[in-house]
Amino acid sequence: MRIERPAAILALLTGLNFLNYVDRYLVAAVSPKFQEELALSQFQTGLVISAFMVGYFVTSPIFGALGDRPGGARRHLMALGVALWSVATVLSGMAHGITSMVLARVAVGVGEASYATIAPTIIDDLAPAGRKNRWLAIFYLATPVGSALGYLLGGFLEHAYGWRSAFFVAGGPGVALALLVLLVRDPVRIAPIEHADKGGLRVLLRSPMYVACVAGYCAYTFAVGGFAAWAPKFLYQVHRLPLVKADFFFGVVAVLAGIIGTVLGGTVADRGLKGATEDQRIRAYLRYSAIVTAIGVPLAAATVVAGSPLLFFVAIFLCETALFASTSPINAVILGSVPPAVRATAMAASIFAIHALGDFISPPLIGWVADRATLRAGLWLLPVAVAVCAVIWWRGSRAVINRAPDQAPALH
Repeated sequence: MRIERPAAILALLTGLNFLNYVDRYLVAAVSPKFQEELALSQFQTGLVISAFMVGYFVTSPIFGALGDRPGGARRHLMALGVALWSVATVLSGMAHGITSMVLARVAVGVGEASYATIAPTIIDDLAPAGRKNRWLAIFYLATPVGSALGYLLGGFLEHAYGWRSAFFVAGGPGVALALLVLLVRDPVRIAPIEHADKGGLRVLLRSPMYVACVAGYCAYTFAVGGFAAWAPKFLYQVHRLPLVKADFFFGVVAVLAGIIGTVLGGTVADRGLKGATEDQRIRAYLRYSAIVTAIGVPLAAATVVAGSPLLFFVAIFLCETALFASTSPINAVILGSVPPAVRATAMAASIFAIHALGDFISPPLIGWVADRATLRAGLWLLPVAVAVCAVIWWRGSRAVINRAPDQAPALH
């Protein structure tokens, strides 16, 4: 038995992406409790939250290269990744110190790197030419929904059964779903992989549009990762909300903002593009992403200065709606601004960069500032990062789109 229908494959990959983000964000939801039990500082707690990024961005280039190999079975790489991150999530709940917790979270990152690198390239191969952005929007809709459920599930299970139970419950389903991935028929690639072993990274660096897209994405991920890691603790510590309420309300706001923003990105970004060339479409996606991100700058600042939980939730809802509206368009730019032969490498390189320079840095850096000043002071880094992202993406929308591996870059 094979899973061959494109709609069924998209549904399975989206469901797994949903589970991916549940497992990823559980740790932020229960961080105040394991911080207390394991006697960790704010900085150490930030390290635990960021630890999965080490496995994620260090191994993503390896999976990218494997995914671009001619004849490579991408489903095998994805199944391995799903099984690994699920087992490592269970091990996170068995940790008894910072070392065992960090090692388990690093292993989660290795598993997620395999899946996140390969799955979008399969969707790009399956989707009709004019609907790639919408198909990617469906896939990435799992990001806010899964992240929000991570907070909701983590907060509920921690309150009812303790923080360790959250990891045990979330890790189990992935092992079974990994077997389903092995049944997926690997679609025909949209182009021969003739250049996959001829310096994929050099090809990417010769695409100014791709470089600008990833550079802005680093700042974006710094901000989004910082909010995700520290918002529950900010509500718990500064606004004096019980942790179970902070996790619940932040999760609800995050899922609503994420759904609305991602749906907007999958529809509004395509307005006025009927009959547009591929280059015109990609350029429009990046301009659109810059505009919605710029809207998020004052809203991000409002979350920091909010004087009450209600004002915080209103500001973060509007801010995350604006930020998530760029999710599918910006990933369409990543895939569409490079030669098809190196798309998995392009996705892997972007994963490496945005996490190494983004949300791997922001949680411990905010914690470091909080240890020396206040948590509110640390969160001021986030609206600055959003502004940097908007500027880079706007300037990048005028850059050259280079899909020819041997073509030298030029200024547009």
